[in-house]
Amino acid sequence: MSLPLWSRRTFLSTTTAAALTLALAPQAHSADEFEALRLRWLDLQLGSGFDAGAEPYAGRLAETGTLARAFRAGMAATPTSLWPDAPFDPPAGITQSYSRLWTMTQAYVQAGTGLTGDESLLADVLRGLDHLSATVYRAGAPRYGNWWEWQIGSPRLLMDVVAALHPRLGAERIAAACAAVDHFVPDSALLNYSGTSTGANRVDLCRSVALRGVLGANPAKIALARDALSPVFPYVTQGDGLYADGSFVQHAWVAYSGTYGQVMLDGLGRLFTLLAGSSWAVTDPNRQIVLDSVERAYAPFIYDGLMMDGVNGRAISRGYLKNDDRRIMRSDHFHGQGVIAAIALLAGGASPAERDRWHARVKGWIERDTVSPILTARQFGVADLARLHAVAASPVPAAPEPTGHRLFPAMDRAVHRRPGWAASLSMASNRITYYECGNGENPRGWHTGAGMLSWWTPDLGDQYTDWFWPTVDPYRLPGTTVSTKRLADRAGGEWGAPRPTVRWVGGTTDGEYAAVGQHLKGLGSTLEARKSWFCAADAVVCLGAGITATDGVPVETVVDNRLLGESGTQALTTGDGWAHLEGHGGWVLPQGAGNLRTLREDRTGAWSDINTTSSTERRTRRYQTLWLDHGTDPVAASYAYVLMPGASPRTVAARAADPGWLHVLDNTAERQAIAVPSLGLTAANLWQAGTVGPLTVTAPASVLVRRNRSVLSLRVSEPLRTGQPFELVWNRPVRRVVRHDPSVEVLGTGSELRLRITPGTGGATHGCEVLV
Repeated sequence: MSLPLWSRRTFLSTTTAAALTLALAPQAHSADEFEALRLRWLDLQLGSGFDAGAEPYAGRLAETGTLARAFRAGMAATPTSLWPDAPFDPPAGITQSYSRLWTMTQAYVQAGTGLTGDESLLADVLRGLDHLSATVYRAGAPRYGNWWEWQIGSPRLLMDVVAALHPRLGAERIAAACAAVDHFVPDSALLNYSGTSTGANRVDLCRSVALRGVLGANPAKIALARDALSPVFPYVTQGDGLYADGSFVQHAWVAYSGTYGQVMLDGLGRLFTLLAGSSWAVTDPNRQIVLDSVERAYAPFIYDGLMMDGVNGRAISRGYLKNDDRRIMRSDHFHGQGVIAAIALLAGGASPAERDRWHARVKGWIERDTVSPILTARQFGVADLARLHAVAASPVPAAPEPTGHRLFPAMDRAVHRRPGWAASLSMASNRITYYECGNGENPRGWHTGAGMLSWWTPDLGDQYTDWFWPTVDPYRLPGTTVSTKRLADRAGGEWGAPRPTVRWVGGTTDGEYAAVGQHLKGLGSTLEARKSWFCAADAVVCLGAGITATDGVPVETVVDNRLLGESGTQALTTGDGWAHLEGHGGWVLPQGAGNLRTLREDRTGAWSDINTTSSTERRTRRYQTLWLDHGTDPVAASYAYVLMPGASPRTVAARAADPGWLHVLDNTAERQAIAVPSLGLTAANLWQAGTVGPLTVTAPASVLVRRNRSVLSLRVSEPLRTGQPFELVWNRPVRRVVRHDPSVEVLGTGSELRLRITPGTGGATHGCEVLV
């Protein structure tokens, strides 16, 4: 087995003694303890225990060497740049310069790169570090442009370079690097949990400060970084962070489990591991919240290796970045695999039971991701690849995709999983933005929170991966109801500023089925509507009502918009009240298909159309669009359709021909409700106090009722989140109550069930079970 330079030469002799120091003398801040932490960090960043001559490591290491040669050849220091194509203004060029120096450093210290131990390469890295230190990234230098480059992007890479080359840098260079971090990431950045120092950003800041403490042998800096992590751990009730319902929010208003959430999980995993057993171990008991988040906050959004785009924020617009030297597609699979690697990393600090469960999930995702195989994913260096390969080779059985429903009220998201498919719902309210744009990214994500309903089957894992976002019609996102009024790029403002003045967004679930609703107000338009999704066994029942607008343009509900690849020929078949798309699934239209419009079109776009930092390459993709036209300036228009992912034409046609399967009890701006007798299901979203079918509520509510033989299970929530108690009546005979949540008070049984619910303000579901 080939060994990297950092473990074969100077560093190897210190490992055993330093590890012993960590284990036996955690209070002695000796040079050995700092050295042990540095070596542990290098193990995290560069990996160990893999054969550098075997694939996929050999290829990845060779690629690192190839890139390092190109960077070395192109380096040409001037007062305003280190490479001609990466000027220091904007400061992204500084971060890119450190990124290239880190690649060159890896080529020097790692085996199998073709440049291992190349002293002239080391001299070039040192020359580059000195140039950046002398010109832009030094103590006392002014900061300009995007804060992130100065406080997160550049120091994170600089500390990695210093960690790897520490014995070869000399005291002066190490001191200069530490002083630069002290200047751009001062202690004050970690003292108050506010502004840009929250959530994932706070973890990134702590990472650089902790490494600065290790590399500069400064125990106070390490302690500061460790202690500054603690505000990240507890559940929050507003703003950035993890919520008790599994939501993760960043930038105050944006659902961000897939990108900022990934950064936070990865960063915490690295810091937990780095500091474990040392004088600065993270012992805050709230760290368990982070461990719990793997299954509560992250795994629900991963499907066959991809991260559902409803929680990827403005990152959906990135694709191929212009300044990406490796040319890696930043797709839903890229984001999902980043979370998967973070889970594999964090598993090292979990309990045996947690570790086995997580490894089973990771192994399942590895086996099922055929769109972008995880074990050779180009975003990973050899360290992450080695950890993932170890999980894949472990004896734990691979876990299948789970079934069930998860609501995330704090970020207006829902995930419905059934055998053979999964769906994700994205909404917006006064708590969660329509969309986020900023830094030239995602300027046309206007309608991604207008009830976007995305769905996948095992063989359609690339549905939103393959150039979807730069080529899809942004006015026709699946599931949305929109005014076709044209909007300007960045309409509503940047950084999550545009939020509708609505509160009734949310729903209720029993963990298997759900009722979800959205009071929709259009971005930059007069559109208003009530939308409901009733998530059941093999279908999602979609209702819309009160659809009204005065923009002088048509209003549409996009039943679906399916990507067919470059030149797909999948047949679209329509029948009496139904439609089916070959290889995808079908839709039932209880009111008939007369108002259903269809379009098959080729659309061309470039990632640079929706992201100024992305590639200008243009490609064409084919789409099959189905929509309902509500006409120009509709008044109280409505719709009803049933989505059946993966269903065959025969199954869809049979469902459409069965008038008894679905009963629409009401579909108005006041109430939307259905019954599915074969499932024992009654579900309702009541937009105001009132009665629908056997249900009466004294305040707006979402209700789900299921009967299984003699047991009736009732779930209810108050999406308005006033916290005020209200009553619910089920106007059917009830013998006795079997179980109820503490928030539910039983007022009466017999000829009817009467309950009083004290809902709290989190949009939570409250339950009661009775015998009937």
